[in-house]
Amino acid sequence: MIVTMERLATEEQIQAVVTNVAETENSTELIRGIERTVIGVVGDNINEDLKSRLEALPGVEAVVRITRSYKLGSREFHPTDTVVNVKGVKIGGGNAPVVMAGPCSVESEEQLMATANAVKAAGAAVLRGGAFKPRTTPYSFRGLKEEGLKLLRVASDETGLPVITELMSESDVELVAKYSDILQIGTRNAQNFMLLDAVGELNKPVLLKRGMANSYDDWLNAAEYILAAGNRNVILCERGIRTFETYTRNTLDIAAIPVIHRLSHLPVVADPSHGTGRWHMVLPMGVASIAAGADG
Repeated sequence: MIVTMERLATEEQIQAVVTNVAETENSTELIRGIERTVIGVVGDNINEDLKSRLEALPGVEAVVRITRSYKLGSREFHPTDTVVNVKGVKIGGGNAPVVMAGPCSVESEEQLMATANAVKAAGAAVLRGGAFKPRTTPYSFRGLKEEGLKLLRVASDETGLPVITELMSESDVELVAKYSDILQIGTRNAQNFMLLDAVGELNKPVLLKRGMANSYDDWLNAAEYILAAGNRNVILCERGIRTFETYTRNTLDIAAIPVIHRLSHLPVVADPSHGTGRWHMVLPMGVASIAAGADG
């Protein structure tokens, strides 16, 4: 439920709404804009009685119930864009698009440092690298694990670039969070709800990739798990979906970028590497994503 306060509503009137909501065992989130305050109401006891009760309070301009299955991530709940700040790198909210680059897998210190210095020189703002790698076949290299995380931390400290790396298991949450500045949830874990709950309990940015067969609602409801657990620093990543086309590894759904920006306040970035699987398409698809409004 969204409570929009009048432009000249006093702090006392705003607190009266918060108090009334608390009495019904629901919670509130205040979103203070330039001209007015919007109060988001979340909980299991939202009904027409509460709506009528809030509408009658002084200073309240309108009360609207959110009918979407996702609440906290909806544009109705939070009209202004969320900006995720990662060690001074601002993602979303109209800030300059952020480039995240680095090796698919961390293989050695020499390989990682050479790549980290190269991507920094090229203008990247975040270093990415895989220490835990989900593979289609169990016989492929699956990462250096903690040793890879340590190397990423060293590279971050030497270059000043924040680090993003993928988290695959609940059992590794504390370990990966110790070394990484952004936790990445990959496409195969996009609806691993126990893992989403776990990262939601952390005060650390999370990049949630779209599941390869997820609808927009599926994707936003997955993000809702993280938000509902308390972590509001969520970045959404369009990384391509499975279609009948086989020339590219996946089909990068560029239309998802403006659609999600319309439905949600969360930052949206694109992954043209996994989205196409072809190096020569990374630049044109990256540019196309930025043109569509991607935050990185």
